[in-house]
Amino acid sequence: MNEKQTIVCRCEEITMNEIKETIEQFHCSSREVKLRTRAGMGSCGGRTCRTVIDRLVEQLGGTAISNEVPLSYRPPVRPVSFGLLGGEKE
Repeated sequence: MNEKQTIVCRCEEITMNEIKETIEQFHCSSREVKLRTRAGMGSCGGRTCRTVIDRLVEQLGGTAISNEVPLSYRPPVRPVSFGLLGGEKE
């Protein structure tokens, strides 16, 4: 499997090649990669791809990870009451 086929962010279907091209073109940080490619913005909130993105930025000479605001994890869903799901009014 090559870089063009290797999926880093499964939720948004972003390949390793897309992330590498973004880092090389814009010399960006992990946060900028997230904003430019949507990698890490899917339903898992970056739990599966965040570390891979951080390592790629570090290897390809993007902005250092240590001096940026860290990416935050987001909960995948909002809590919903059973009454709301069942159509009952609370």
